Amino acid sequence: MDDYLKAILALGGSEEERVTSSALAQRLGVRAASVTGMLQKLAAQRPPLVAYERHHGARLTAAGKRRAWELVRHHRLLELFLHDVLKYSWDEVHEEAERLEHFISERFEDRVAAILGHPDVDPHGHAIPQKHESGSFQEQVSLNELPLNMPATISAVSDRDSAALREIERLGLRLGIPVTIEHKKSGASVTARIGEEGRRLRIAKELAANIYVNRDSNAM
Repeated sequence: MDDYLKAILALGGSEEERVTSSALAQRLGVRAASVTGMLQKLAAQRPPLVAYERHHGARLTAAGKRRAWELVRHHRLLELFLHDVLKYSWDEVHEEAERLEHFISERFEDRVAAILGHPDVDPHGHAIPQKHESGSFQEQVSLNELPLNMPATISAVSDRDSAALREIERLGLRLGIPVTIEHKKSGASVTARIGEEGRRLRIAKELAANIYVNRDSNAM
């Protein structure tokens, strides 16, 4: 149930759009029939966690949003704890946090947050929601979406693909470094200038889709 709530939150985005069963099935790797059954179950909870209409998709209710953002907070705190305290690499923490996020108590959550100094972001650059508050969706675009010659800074990376994270690290694409796209080759790669020294690097579009940037406000 928790995985469905998180998926609806992510797919619905800041506009809280209705999420189709097919989109959920693709994201979660399950059959469409399983999605329908779970959405009906979530809608039947008291209070209901989703508002669901067959053929029109689902969106989170207020109760569903509270639980989804709570899970996001758990996940991102756990990722940072695993990375900073237990010294997991950033490509290892996602799966461990996925397993643990459903079960931690509020006391454990509070202890982890205190040990970490009540942090704002996880190891991948994603904002950690405050306790008992809704989070917000960061205003950023993927490297593929960045216009040519628009100065930007790498602000976050997707935590869902461990192989992509290892490749991002190998290429030296760290959070906070400047990046500018010089050339885009349709369906294949982007060529970027990286860092203050302007190192040129060709990045496959599949990998660039996992890298998010904030555009330089001075250039907008």
